[in-house]
Amino acid sequence: MIDVHDRRPLPYHTALVVGTGPGISASLVHALTAAGLQVAAAARNTAKLAPLAQATGAALFAVDATDPASVETLFSQVEARIGVPEVVVYNASGRARGAIAELDPEEVRRAIEVSAFGGFLVTREAARRLIPLGKGAILLTGATASVKGFAGSSAFAIGKFGLRGLAQSAARELAPQGIHVAHFVIDGSVRSAVRPDPAEHPDSTLDPDAIAQTYLSVLAQPRNAWTWEIELRPWVERF
Repeated sequence: MIDVHDRRPLPYHTALVVGTGPGISASLVHALTAAGLQVAAAARNTAKLAPLAQATGAALFAVDATDPASVETLFSQVEARIGVPEVVVYNASGRARGAIAELDPEEVRRAIEVSAFGGFLVTREAARRLIPLGKGAILLTGATASVKGFAGSSAFAIGKFGLRGLAQSAARELAPQGIHVAHFVIDGSVRSAVRPDPAEHPDSTLDPDAIAQTYLSVLAQPRNAWTWEIELRPWVERF
């Protein structure tokens, strides 16, 4: 009989979160450190992460996720500091809003590079280190745009569709080698201090701490029942 109160411990000891900011990724850093993992947090601008590092003890690293050399250096630095990151989370994304006929091609290129190409670079470096271990997890953060493109948001949709394709391919390739790849469709706005729930619509946004707990529950899954994709939505969603 299964004990419904069983809290399976995470089978990992180290983690790297790329694209760390004040929302989902900050909650993940808190949750992973609370679970006993040594955590590295990476972003283009690390100055903004000082309070997070002070609160959690996370090690901070600067990275340009779209630059192969920068990503490779990041992994080498993290490995030297905390060991091979057994959990790697890619949470960066790029946006270029506007009508297709009016978008700046270079802004679109940059948005796609951040959302999709950066995800590939991070997944590649993670796989190179995790395959010899025969274990590990790579978690990729998607959005509603991973499955549905909206008017005025074509660049974001291209990048997130690409990241989802990467997740599907990587999961099929790496799961037989003991590496759990999962894609998270964050299908809704994420609550924050500057974007709280409207008083007339409670729970209309997603709680980043609750999202982080879902990531941890996926990390705790036994290999014979791995989730490859999960969708998180507010319970009040009407579409």
